[in-house]
Amino acid sequence: MLDDALAELRRRAEQVQADGALPEVKSIRTFAPADRVAARLEISTGGWLRGGGDAGIDVMGDGTLVPFAGGIGRKPLLLTEGETAFDAVHRALGG
Repeated sequence: MLDDALAELRRRAEQVQADGALPEVKSIRTFAPADRVAARLEISTGGWLRGGGDAGIDVMGDGTLVPFAGGIGRKPLLLTEGETAFDAVHRALGG
């Protein structure tokens, strides 16, 4: 079941990347595409009451992928050598 959720996470992230980069936005300051989140994709394995966890990927406006763990209190996941963002999410969810 986790493998199916990860496959869907990958499919959706690739779909957002295929849409292309977000434009730069100027407001009070300038936000480059790399500073903007195009999509936040998350997998929840049941919440803290059932011993689950949350992890996912932010697809940035320049197409880069930033894996994270946690729901409300997100923290970036560091990649080990040869690991993809999707591998890091799998690891964070206990897979």
